[in-house]
Amino acid sequence: MEETCKNVYITTPIYYVNDVAHIGHAYTTIIADMLARYSRLTGSKTFFLTGTDEHGQKIAQSAEQRGRTAQEYADEVSGKFRKLWDDFDITYDKFIRTTDEEHKIGVQKAFEIMHSKGDIYKGDYEGFYCVSCETFFTEKQLIDEQFCPDCGKPTNIVKEESYFFKLSAYEDKLIKWYEENEDCILPRAKKNEIVNFVKGGLRDLSISRTSFDWGVKLPESMNEPKHVMYVWLDALMNYITALGYGKDEENMDFWPATSHLVGKDILRFHSIYWPAFLMSLDLPLPKHIAAHGWWTRDGEKMSKSKGNVVNPKEIADAYGLDAFRYFMLREVPFGQDGDFSQKALMDRINSDLGNDLGNLLNRISGMSGKYFDFKVTSKDVEKFHKKELSEVEAILENIEEYLYKMQINRYLEDIWKVLTIANKAIGDYEPWAKMKEGKENEAMALVALITNIMARVSLLLDSVMPEKIAKIAESIGLKINTENYNKILKNKELLADTTITKVEQLFPRIEEVLLEQAKPTEVSKSEAEKKSEAKKVEEEPDNLITIDKFFETTLKIGTIVEAEEVPKSKKLLKLQVDVGEEKNRQILAGIKEFYNSADLVGTQACVVANLKPAKLMGMLSEGMLMAARDENGLSLIRPEAPKKSGTKIS
Repeated sequence: MEETCKNVYITTPIYYVNDVAHIGHAYTTIIADMLARYSRLTGSKTFFLTGTDEHGQKIAQSAEQRGRTAQEYADEVSGKFRKLWDDFDITYDKFIRTTDEEHKIGVQKAFEIMHSKGDIYKGDYEGFYCVSCETFFTEKQLIDEQFCPDCGKPTNIVKEESYFFKLSAYEDKLIKWYEENEDCILPRAKKNEIVNFVKGGLRDLSISRTSFDWGVKLPESMNEPKHVMYVWLDALMNYITALGYGKDEENMDFWPATSHLVGKDILRFHSIYWPAFLMSLDLPLPKHIAAHGWWTRDGEKMSKSKGNVVNPKEIADAYGLDAFRYFMLREVPFGQDGDFSQKALMDRINSDLGNDLGNLLNRISGMSGKYFDFKVTSKDVEKFHKKELSEVEAILENIEEYLYKMQINRYLEDIWKVLTIANKAIGDYEPWAKMKEGKENEAMALVALITNIMARVSLLLDSVMPEKIAKIAESIGLKINTENYNKILKNKELLADTTITKVEQLFPRIEEVLLEQAKPTEVSKSEAEKKSEAKKVEEEPDNLITIDKFFETTLKIGTIVEAEEVPKSKKLLKLQVDVGEEKNRQILAGIKEFYNSADLVGTQACVVANLKPAKLMGMLSEGMLMAARDENGLSLIRPEAPKKSGTKIS
């Protein structure tokens, strides 16, 4: 196994308090909790940080809409996050809030250091600002010269006095860091996106605001009372202020972070801004910045209006917290988008947990009780089962490497390979037959083999399902601690003589979904929101829309440069389409019954270019071709004469 780190520092993003916790928040936090639990078990000195991000214009506006002060609103939502993590037995060492005074002191110190170094200067800023994303964009980045490229909401032109961070000065240093640290950004495909973005050129970053005051003030030494810090500068500093940066620096020996866990939507802030800030502060850079995907429900994007938002507490209460943790960690490769459904969760519980893990414990209890009065000795395991032991050790030899490289599903897959070896051995060696033949020592060796495999699995799964594994460990007489981790997993020792005790059925079979799908309900909105929406869309009879509504859709001429069939699909073709951008769009089109892939290459079609990317059969589709269909078949909508790729249709 990989040599254990002396100090391990695991962080979640600090969650923005504009809404209640959802399944995406739970996913990140459960991963971090697993890594922290595992690190402690291996003997590493571990610090696990989570918390809430509470400043910025969006929070101020949300509070105002609810008739609350920003602090009151932040207190309420932050409290809900903390309660959920406590209910989920999340083993964080610190829950930080950006409204904490200690955090503000650390942020102000960092600002002073960067300013004294010449990395911060004063100027004027004019740009397109998205309040929802708390981010400025260039005109080229906007959709249809107005809308945010990340969330699709309208941007506002903001002009104000601002302090700037010399992000452009760190372009080459960032590229060098990416090149010299293969796994600094995980998954590696995400790293490629960041590298390409930085190579495209970085602009200096506006890092203060004067148009609102809900944020960390600039240091008193700056004598700039009207300025507050940009929320992302404030928020990113939490990873070091939580360790005492700017104050007592009590836990700064944990820096640099082992793993920053983030959602893919905030990767750019963490992998460009954050390393540049750290370079300016002359602090080491984190070892891994790991970005996970998003979650849908039953194949659909979650939204309050659809009533399909997954409440993690409801799921955990209905199906069990440990089963929910296992599902989240196993179901999807880290970095890819995942889909939650109760059926998929039930399948994992019934198959993986019930049949494979729970049933194996039942067989240990049954065989040891029936044949040996629940007493088990390992003295003959190596004599009769060296082959199985070698197979298990080969699988587990480097399993830890998966964890810190965020290949958690592979970590779990390998553990289940070990369970398969155990279940197969029972069928291969038939201990009941050995007992009839008077070969009690061979039957005992088989039961002991299975018990030793369960001990190894228990040590590895304790961080995944701590409550259930504690019961399994108790049943086989195993204490989950660092001493046994070293003995059994690192030194490959076998269990001493032990006595098996029966436990209740850990994973009862579930035949029907336990929670009803909520019916779509109208979302409660403030009067201000309703008036705003009324201005945007003027409803007309007979489904008529205004010209403004029509122009929310971006239509472009696309040239199909590649086309191929999608295996196992009767309808889909996978197309690479040139729409006048830096790289081609991948579009999955259900036209296989009407078009031969080879005939499409070089032809043009009309493309809906501002659809949010979606996954079909596990592949990303970044747009949609327009077509018409009647009783005579389907035809793509095409330009009358060839047009330049990317030409807008209006």
